[in-house]
Amino acid sequence: MARPQKDEPQLRRLRLPEREEVFGIVEQLRGGSRMLVMCSDNKTRLCRIPGKIRRRIWVKEGDVVIVKPWTVQSDEKADIVWRYTKTQVDRLNNMGLLDFT
Repeated sequence: MARPQKDEPQLRRLRLPEREEVFGIVEQLRGGSRMLVMCSDNKTRLCRIPGKIRRRIWVKEGDVVIVKPWTVQSDEKADIVWRYTKTQVDRLNNMGLLDFT
């Protein structure tokens, strides 16, 4: 039997940054689930992937992510809360939301 044909991927609603979150691009992997991220507010932060999503997402250099700065050291450290796929990044560019890249 032949496999069923996959339809074109459905357009899903994109997750956008909430009130305290910003866009970011991963610049350098540091190890131990930490990485340097250049954020849309022109600050470079040391970001970590929280434990509850650590094994669900795999982040590489150049990936576009949503970053939530810490309340204590908000200019230096943050958590990564979402990673976009390539097609999602294309949609964000078409919407004009990634002007800092």
